[in-house]
Amino acid sequence: MPITDLLERNAKLFGDEVALVEINPEIKEEQRVTWKEYELIQPTSTAFYRRQITWKVFDEKANRVANLLIERGVGKGQKCAILLMNCLEWLPIYFGILKAGAVAVPLNFRFTAEEIDYCLKASDSDVLFYGPEFIGRIEDIAEKIKKEMLLYYVGDQTPPYAEDYYRQSSNSSSSAPLVLLEDKDDAAIYFSSGTTGFPKAILHIHTALMQSAKMEAIHHETTRNDTFLCIPPLYHTGAKMHWFGSLYTGSRAVLLKGNSPEAIFRAVSDENCTIVWLLVPWAQDILSALDTGRLKLEDYHLSQWRLMHIGAQPVPPSLIKRWLHYFPEHKYDTNYGLSESTGPGCVHLGLDHVDKVGAIGVPGYGWKVKIVDEEGNIVNKGDIGELCVKGPGVMVCYYKNKEATDEILKDGWLFTGDMAKEDEDGFIFLVDRKKDVIISGGENLYPVQIESFLVKHEKIHDAAVIGLADPRLGEIAAAIIQVEEGQTMTEEEVEHFCVDLPRYKRPRKIIFADVIRNATGKIDKPKLREIYCGEHLVERQNMG
Repeated sequence: MPITDLLERNAKLFGDEVALVEINPEIKEEQRVTWKEYELIQPTSTAFYRRQITWKVFDEKANRVANLLIERGVGKGQKCAILLMNCLEWLPIYFGILKAGAVAVPLNFRFTAEEIDYCLKASDSDVLFYGPEFIGRIEDIAEKIKKEMLLYYVGDQTPPYAEDYYRQSSNSSSSAPLVLLEDKDDAAIYFSSGTTGFPKAILHIHTALMQSAKMEAIHHETTRNDTFLCIPPLYHTGAKMHWFGSLYTGSRAVLLKGNSPEAIFRAVSDENCTIVWLLVPWAQDILSALDTGRLKLEDYHLSQWRLMHIGAQPVPPSLIKRWLHYFPEHKYDTNYGLSESTGPGCVHLGLDHVDKVGAIGVPGYGWKVKIVDEEGNIVNKGDIGELCVKGPGVMVCYYKNKEATDEILKDGWLFTGDMAKEDEDGFIFLVDRKKDVIISGGENLYPVQIESFLVKHEKIHDAAVIGLADPRLGEIAAAIIQVEEGQTMTEEEVEHFCVDLPRYKRPRKIIFADVIRNATGKIDKPKLREIYCGEHLVERQNMG
């Protein structure tokens, strides 16, 4: 069934129960209001510390968006883009687009004006919903795009070239629109991270979204009594599809507009959160705050917190060992996926396999997995090859890009570009991205393996390894090392620590600097290469 059916079911069965809570920790004075009060005074969402809506109001708001679009001539299959920071309006707009039979197109909030313009054109978007944080970027391209599309501004003081989302949607009917949706209808276009140029448009149907919702609930044993804390950006499949588990079970979720250790603990404590999805840097920040005493467990109500899971990047086993020291009762899971596979979960560790931390896990619910060599043959266990996945969450295509689609979709199998190996128990371990492999003196170096080793050092907060050109070896491994706050470190210390690595895997260049990550927590290797490759590197030691 279409994903919108779950929202309508929840509105009927649990209408008066809270569906979504928004927390803005930057607001010092708490002001707790319902959506209806919010509508009367129509402030920006940044005016309040806490807002909430019920399932009934959530569904009504989505219906108003759908009917507004239909009144403006937006029909089935047309594309509607969303450019918003995480907020209480985000998901009702998303579901309103789907209820109209249109295709939702979430946009990365880090996109430049040029990238926004490109993605709107690449997706054939006819409508754009955007928030106050993006006024400057939209003004840069407004003259071009306003002639071709409807612009709805979600905030106060609507610009003259846009329409007021609040006023326009409040004048539309809150009844369900008469639009017949089917499982195979196009539902959403998500954009790739664009690590090899401009991002690609990834098309998914309702079946894929439903698959991710059911899978999330099954993988994490989500029930109606759970409360999910959602921190990462909703434009990304990761956060959205993890929240789909709450949608599937009719349980509550909290959207936290911040990721400091204190904000996370306060939200878990105040909102009785039971499931939290973290990115590696956030988990590291929490552990560092606990280690230094800046954060104290006894100051918060955390006993109900049952599951911490991580995705979007390889997870150092040492991190989970430290985590379980502080939270021995926690279940743990890691989730692997791509936007092309409707986000996380096509491979996952599972709640009872903490002994296998370091692996991404086994095939997820409804998925098949294989690891192949360059000729497409399945490799032996223990050998490295390209990870391929197959299941109901695989994308339809890269929208209007047959050549790129044919490169990674073959007989229903999605070739992920990730190098992996399988152990004797059937657990899969990521080795690295195919394009990130460093070939040094004829040897293949896999940066993830070196990064995972480096972060075991107590002084190293984060590490990234990239290849630098070398006239003799072709490439050498360079390690960008971010030292723990308050610590100092020298190259000699790093080199001494690395003696336990095989000689050919040891970094030949040490750079003390911040490790740059994107909004979903992945190391931004293209940006690091842009900064350091070909540049004369000044040795920097004793930096903390």
